[in-house]
Amino acid sequence: MTTGSATLGIHSFVWTPSWSTDACERAVARSAECGFGLVEVSTLDLDEIDVAHTRRTLDRHRMRSAFSAGLDAEHDVSSLDPERRRRGEQRLERQLAIARDIGAHYMCGILYSAFQKYDRSPTVDGIAHSVEIIRRLGERAAASGITLGLEVVNRYETNVLNTAAQGVAFCRRVGLPNVRVHLDCYHMNIEEADLAAAITETGDYLGYFHTGDSNRGYLGSGSIDFSRIFRALASIGYDGPITYESFSAKVVGQPTEGILGIWRELWTDSDDLARHALLYTQAQIKAAREARAVMT
Repeated sequence: MTTGSATLGIHSFVWTPSWSTDACERAVARSAECGFGLVEVSTLDLDEIDVAHTRRTLDRHRMRSAFSAGLDAEHDVSSLDPERRRRGEQRLERQLAIARDIGAHYMCGILYSAFQKYDRSPTVDGIAHSVEIIRRLGERAAASGITLGLEVVNRYETNVLNTAAQGVAFCRRVGLPNVRVHLDCYHMNIEEADLAAAITETGDYLGYFHTGDSNRGYLGSGSIDFSRIFRALASIGYDGPITYESFSAKVVGQPTEGILGIWRELWTDSDDLARHALLYTQAQIKAAREARAVMT
């Protein structure tokens, strides 16, 4: 589904925690049936991805894709340990190859550090190492027509990029047009003083966007003011993917349940959740567009 010029997507963890061939078929088919135009492919096990099968399945359902990537402590590209950085860059290159081969135009996530709670602030040298590696990765991504989305997340998941302003500064240092900021409402609600202002100030650096409410349940069931968020997206003319992300312990199970702290079951029906998210997002986009028309 494309609303205006933005493609509406959904994270595969709404449907399945894995990416076996059966899980791929289910996630892609159900995303398409609900009316989405993009599925964000994610898995904790890269070895289970059948690239050729994934590409065929996406093509059969006429679905676009993004690939969600990340690193653990042993592959931390912001580390001062050169061996960890080397392993991290190799893992990012493998993830990029998967994104390319399934036909994704976006690779997003915490690409610039480990996905973990750190016990101290990042070092100047560590950030410089991360910038250098992301620059090399970005050059390889550009050759395949892929945009890298550096996801800005809360302080419990990284110590490098916690605010949109930090994301913009990092992308400026990288200096490549296909290395952009990936914002996520859930994380912004924790870290930003003004979510709409953060979007506006990110401007043209915004390349990928996650919707998700403060409780990670149904859109509109938490405390986030989506009206202001979608008006801000309209004000900067954002036309990239808008992808809904939510998690249920019933669907993802362990270890994701523990990693993300999904201790309350806010939903169990993937189809109902997804259809609601699509309709809610379409309504917000329409309202933001009409509000902008009135102002002009």
